[in-house]
Amino acid sequence: MVIRILRWGEDKRYDRMRHNVGNLAVFFIFQGLWVWTVTLPVTVVNASDKDPSIQAEDIIGWIMWLVGTIVEILADKDKFSFKNSPESKGKWCEIGLWKYSRHPNYFGDVSIILLTWGYFVASLPIIEGAEWLVLIGPVFLTLLLLFVSGLTILEKSGDKKFGNVEAYRVYKKRTSPLIPLPRSIYGNLPFWFKAYEARIKQKLSCASLSLDSRGRRR
Repeated sequence: MVIRILRWGEDKRYDRMRHNVGNLAVFFIFQGLWVWTVTLPVTVVNASDKDPSIQAEDIIGWIMWLVGTIVEILADKDKFSFKNSPESKGKWCEIGLWKYSRHPNYFGDVSIILLTWGYFVASLPIIEGAEWLVLIGPVFLTLLLLFVSGLTILEKSGDKKFGNVEAYRVYKKRTSPLIPLPRSIYGNLPFWFKAYEARIKQKLSCASLSLDSRGRRR
């Protein structure tokens, strides 16, 4: 975000809120709750008096965290290079990790898979009893960004911009929405494995019908 601001002088994601203090306050309060929820496992571990030796769960959690960090950095770097290229105007990002996933930054992001679940896995040697409620953090964030906001919104935005372009529709069919996979593998996966794709399309269809219905009433 810092690089984006230094480069372009603004972040368009906040344009709609900057002139409304109420919306801005709600947004950042929600962001604070978001961060608190994600870091619940870390909070519990730091508050514990236990000091167990390093266990397999610790190593697995650290590896997940490290891989997630690397994936997010590489994905953001690819996207940043793409946006700064004059040839990218009017196109979707399809370079580097984006060739194997439509949202590789979310795959590695603290908001979604590896980093968030890495925190939880690394906390397993410590948590017990009611402390297992920290599982709410990774589960809540995963469901929220996979099925409510995050990917759902980005997919809708992409379809709005490029939905009429045949090459883009082919790109979506061949490219995994989240987990980086070679196109030769993802394209041949069974339909049930791509259930998330169907869920997104269903949500977008319902949203479109809802907007059409409201427009007709007006």
